[in-house]
Amino acid sequence: MSLSANESVADNHGMRFRISLLLLLCFFPWVFSFARVARSRGWTPDASYSSALAAANRFLHAWQTQDHEAGILMLTDLARQQASSEKLQAFFSPGSDAAYEIQRGKKMNGGEYAFPVVLFGTSQNSQPRVCRLLIIHTGKYEWAVNRLP
Repeated sequence: MSLSANESVADNHGMRFRISLLLLLCFFPWVFSFARVARSRGWTPDASYSSALAAANRFLHAWQTQDHEAGILMLTDLARQQASSEKLQAFFSPGSDAAYEIQRGKKMNGGEYAFPVVLFGTSQNSQPRVCRLLIIHTGKYEWAVNRLP
């Protein structure tokens, strides 16, 4: 049985496809061997870290949404005494395009965490403001901001 010219060309293309597929499949394990899963540097948060981070997020959300009451209620007495009512008013009035970034916090002493924070949109035509948010443990499940950022 002889093959026509068209069948020979089709068979040749089929063979090339199979060889290409085989080479491609051999290549994939080599490519994936370079892919690595991101690994942490051995950092493991303690049991209270997530609660402190949640408190920092709630406070900054109050700042972002200009919720003066919720934000001021999260301040310690010391933080309220150190800030005038004008300063509190100005702080909780960032503008409509306010946003924030919270970076990994660090346990300070006892029940205190410091979270590096970047505040965006704090005033007209201003640069992002890099600061630190201090969160302290004030009760069994309660956290407060010990100083305005």
